[in-house]
Amino acid sequence: MSEKLLFKDIDEPGLNTLSVYERRSGFQALRKALQMAPEDVLAELEASGLRGRGGAGFAMGKKVSFLPKGSMDKYLVCNADESEPGTFKDRELMQKNPHMLIEGIVIAAHAGGANTAFIYVRGEYEQQARILDAALAEALDAGYIGERILGGEFSCSVVLHRGAGAYICGEETGLLDSLEGKRGNPRLKPPFPANRGLYQGPTLINNVETLSTVPTIMRMGGAEYAKLGVQTSTGTKLVSVSGHVQRPGNYEIELGIPSREIIYGLAGGPPEGREIKCWFPGGSSAPVLTPEDLDVPYDFDSLGKAGSMLGSGAIIVVDDSTPIVEVAMKVAKFYRHESCGKCTPCREGTNWTVKMLERIDSGEATPMDLDIMASVQEHIIGNCLCVLGDAMAMPIGSMIAKFRGEFEAHIESRRLEPAHA
Repeated sequence: MSEKLLFKDIDEPGLNTLSVYERRSGFQALRKALQMAPEDVLAELEASGLRGRGGAGFAMGKKVSFLPKGSMDKYLVCNADESEPGTFKDRELMQKNPHMLIEGIVIAAHAGGANTAFIYVRGEYEQQARILDAALAEALDAGYIGERILGGEFSCSVVLHRGAGAYICGEETGLLDSLEGKRGNPRLKPPFPANRGLYQGPTLINNVETLSTVPTIMRMGGAEYAKLGVQTSTGTKLVSVSGHVQRPGNYEIELGIPSREIIYGLAGGPPEGREIKCWFPGGSSAPVLTPEDLDVPYDFDSLGKAGSMLGSGAIIVVDDSTPIVEVAMKVAKFYRHESCGKCTPCREGTNWTVKMLERIDSGEATPMDLDIMASVQEHIIGNCLCVLGDAMAMPIGSMIAKFRGEFEAHIESRRLEPAHA
């Protein structure tokens, strides 16, 4: 795809400043939106078919429409926590084009009737937080945020809040608890944030990339935007490609292109002389796919049908130089460490999985242990307060299913080593 939307001239010097952003017709989409009724802005978002870019892939327009009508305080929260391993696209957007995000936030707040917005930035993103802070100050001076924006009726304050570096705070209700000054624990749903979220008020929560796309939709028109991509996955998507590829990095693609085109075409494929063993299409919590799946179109539904998910759009490639046990161990240890411990299936299941993998790695396990481990993953999925438990169980379950032979061979070779004789 030749046309870039989010990454159009992303490396232009000074794009993070208001003067350069305005020179490139920045905030024109906001001017247009503020002249429209909130329901007409919402209609454009719905017509665009934009699905959330943070992981769940839920239709953004629908999410906004869930906010109740009325004069109560409503909130918009931008999830800039970006803690899914392998994902680094939001960081680049905030660092290089913060005003596009601010513009998207104000337009979405107008559509949903929210007068206060928060940007919850991942604790480690020090530089990005500084850049956003400076951009918010510029936007406030220019009247794009704050009281009576651009002299109209609509007011919206935008507050930057820095997290403290916990994966669980990327989960929307854990994020809300953290924003309120509490420990970031997921909440029981329902009630959903759209009805009772931040400070018990109706809250819209969207990811950085989703909100950054809003000005483009207002500029192009929802129906025009929907012509990009495929029917159930419209528009363009930023993908973060990492792992065993020759050109790792962020790429903007039109949804629906073959996954092979991203991994081999854009990212250059695995190093010379190596073959792909498996790949995560949507961050470390997505079930792994094998080289046979490389021609699957990269969109929400096609990846779902292939047994995985698009998730946050982070493709992690693993080549044949890495044992699958090592990959599984890295994933399981990460989620064990990040589990908040609030619910039993996740707290016990993640710890138990790491211990089983340690048995496999040391050669003490038997093939029956693999069956038990697979069954434990099935019992975790769908039984936790939030999706953190599933985020470990889905990839681990898929590795056992697809690489059982390698797990068994690993156990056997370790068992025969002199140390275990």
